[in-house]
Amino acid sequence: MISYEESMKILNSLDFEPEGAEKLFLTQTLGRVLAQDIVAKENNPEFPTSAMDGYAIRFEDQKMKRLKIVAKNPAGSEVEEEVKEGVCIKTFTGSLMPKGSDTLIPIENVEVKGDEIVIKKPVTRGFSVRPIGENYKKDEILIKKGSLISFAEIGIMGSLNIVMPKVYQKPKVAILSTGSEVLEIGQERQNSAQIRSSNSYTLEALVRLHGAEPVQLGAVKDDKESITKALKEALNSADMVVTTGGVSVGDYDYVKDVIKEEIGAEVAFKGVIIKPGQHVMVAKKGNKAILGLPGFAYSSTVTFLIYALPILYKLKGTHYEQKIVKATLKENFKKRSKKTEFTVCNLRLQDGEYFVDFKGKREGTSAILTNMIGDVGLIMTSEHEGDKEVGEKVDVWLIK
Repeated sequence: MISYEESMKILNSLDFEPEGAEKLFLTQTLGRVLAQDIVAKENNPEFPTSAMDGYAIRFEDQKMKRLKIVAKNPAGSEVEEEVKEGVCIKTFTGSLMPKGSDTLIPIENVEVKGDEIVIKKPVTRGFSVRPIGENYKKDEILIKKGSLISFAEIGIMGSLNIVMPKVYQKPKVAILSTGSEVLEIGQERQNSAQIRSSNSYTLEALVRLHGAEPVQLGAVKDDKESITKALKEALNSADMVVTTGGVSVGDYDYVKDVIKEEIGAEVAFKGVIIKPGQHVMVAKKGNKAILGLPGFAYSSTVTFLIYALPILYKLKGTHYEQKIVKATLKENFKKRSKKTEFTVCNLRLQDGEYFVDFKGKREGTSAILTNMIGDVGLIMTSEHEGDKEVGEKVDVWLIK
């Protein structure tokens, strides 16, 4: 087995490209990844613009104390009058600054007397005037290819009149559970040895949460022929195939052998010194990824987060970064092995500082998925670290 650090180094070196791009209407691109650079075709604003309501003046005329109002300048119109010595033009937020003006004095800084303003409080040169290109300049790359589209990106593209931006297609992730004991939702239990599948639905939810399209292929029995057929179907249906179960060293753990021998995939690694999920397997077939995850629910969930997400994001045309914070232990922490461990914990933010505890978290095997309910994170400890005491800082991965 290799170390966690070595496995991540190998994983990050694997090349996966998005399969294609498509154009979508702007408001449908939320959460998608851009497949093009967004470039400004003009300056914004194109001309000096008022940033508030007031009077457009020449800066040096403030010493005159009184200026004559010669026109109004509503937003959306172009006033013909110019600002010359001794005059001003009433100007509103978003209006183009009239010719001859270089400063805007706010309404609250003046007193209006008839057709004149009396300046009570002068302002600095250029006050409240948006210069040309303040927002962005012509030919500037505003949003880079590979950016995740959120509300700001949509607003910017709207301001550029981009109707149909190009985005990468959502990668398809085929999900396949293995095990003769596994029952699908709705299937009737025939004997007490059968268990209800949860892995496939947990992973489907994670796939959707991270902006990809799940292809649910259900459960397959523990025989080589069935697994081979199902894996080939999965590869034909998706850009990434994720299996759960069948990667350990038992008599009926065929998945790892099928991936290598029947599918002919290139194995990046098999077995990592981590807890949970040490028997995880990552392989590559062309531009398609195959991940063999453990069968226990907590193990498959954690290993999906660790190893599937970086590949999924590459297939989306971007990259995934773990969000790690420092948190203070409210309880003692017991390290259970000489492996890199991912331990679920309760996480809360109080007065700008993160704290963790283990209240309500059950101890036991890597099958306990209920520990993931609530505001939780994963404490990450290296294989060289040991127990920790109340008050010590730990690294916590913000998985939610």
